[in-house]
Amino acid sequence: MATIHRDIVGQGTQIVLQSFADRTLILVTQIGKVGNLIQASLPSTTPLSTEPSDTATEITLPEPSPAIQLTPLLGSAPSDHYQTLYSLYTSQIATIVWESPAHDTFDGSRKSIVVGLALKKAADAGAGCELSEDERATFQGIMRMLQDMLKGGSS
Repeated sequence: MATIHRDIVGQGTQIVLQSFADRTLILVTQIGKVGNLIQASLPSTTPLSTEPSDTATEITLPEPSPAIQLTPLLGSAPSDHYQTLYSLYTSQIATIVWESPAHDTFDGSRKSIVVGLALKKAADAGAGCELSEDERATFQGIMRMLQDMLKGGSS
């Protein structure tokens, strides 16, 4: 089991990664709970992207495949906005893990990824499809944490 903790947008944020024989569990929490569990899977015949997404963000992220299948396992998002946000988190986290060179240490197979999300609501939470600045900064910070964790970085 691997764990990392950082402050992101003023919130203590922890990521816990545990690999099992058939899947990998990644918990992202700002409130010390497991939260909403969503499983991401990708058919083994679907190639992974080797090109990072072309975005104007501070970090380079691999682009999630449109073939990713998301399955809610436990809990539900508090709103449609958060359902979309949680789907984005799950797809991006799974893609980062699948494309990570460190992923070979987790058997090298494309196992399903189960993501637990328990995030505090952003003070300036967006309406509809719009992401607020805090939500955007939190997303980028969490993805950077995960990338650092998989590279062997610490807090």
